Amino acid sequence: MSNVQVAVVTGSNKGIGFAIVRALCKQFPGDVYLTARDPSRGREAVAKLQEEGLHVLFHQLDIDDLQSIRALRDFLKEKYGGLNVLVNNAGIAFKVHDTTPFAVQAEVTLKTNFFGTRNVCTELLPLVKPYGRVVNVSSMVSSSALGGCSRELQEKFRSDAITEDELVELMTKFVEDTKKSVHEKEGWPNTAYGVSKIGVTVLSRIQARMLNEKRKGDHILLNACCPGWVRTDMAGPKATKSPDEGAETPVYLALLPSDADGPHGQFLSNKTVRTW
Repeated sequence: MSNVQVAVVTGSNKGIGFAIVRALCKQFPGDVYLTARDPSRGREAVAKLQEEGLHVLFHQLDIDDLQSIRALRDFLKEKYGGLNVLVNNAGIAFKVHDTTPFAVQAEVTLKTNFFGTRNVCTELLPLVKPYGRVVNVSSMVSSSALGGCSRELQEKFRSDAITEDELVELMTKFVEDTKKSVHEKEGWPNTAYGVSKIGVTVLSRIQARMLNEKRKGDHILLNACCPGWVRTDMAGPKATKSPDEGAETPVYLALLPSDADGPHGQFLSNKTVRTW
């Protein structure tokens, strides 16, 4: 099977992830895996796409669970000898009016959106084959949250020299600062989702740099993107884009042609590179 191309989309039983899978089923020349924490929800989503006449496969994946990530890793290694397209879409957000204490929101949101996504990358990036494409779904909220950070934090998050360990330290510090109710005094904005997505965007910039250093000849392109404000369970019914419209930029990045040398290490929305 190792000559069959394979694409994986995390958190894809509904919303933007589901729309990304649908588009890849139509456009990607290989096997497409829809993944979900809950196998029954995942299989339900697969059945919907099969009713549309699309060929799609399922694998369980909970990005909060390292064993689950490693099970997917071993499966891909054994069946395909690696991976061609990885779309890190899985994420969570508390509603604006949620009364959960902010420190709890911070810990839970960062656990999935930043640390979970990072764990997927740690385990799956080494499997990405030459000319592979990696897309980390971030958010424009990462830009506005960056603007809400102190100048000192902004400089760190914009640095071209920041390491993954330093980023992990900063994300951990945010959670600790919220527990002590000093996050605003320490220069953080008042949005756990925003900080988690700063983490995803900066992580993408670091990973792209590492690929340049260690695997330059492999022509792998890795980017972060904002899908826009999309009508999903997360964003609600007032949002301006349909899930299929929200999938456009992630799918564009997942299907960059093999002769493309960019974008790489960028943050995009509406298929356009944005200044970070």
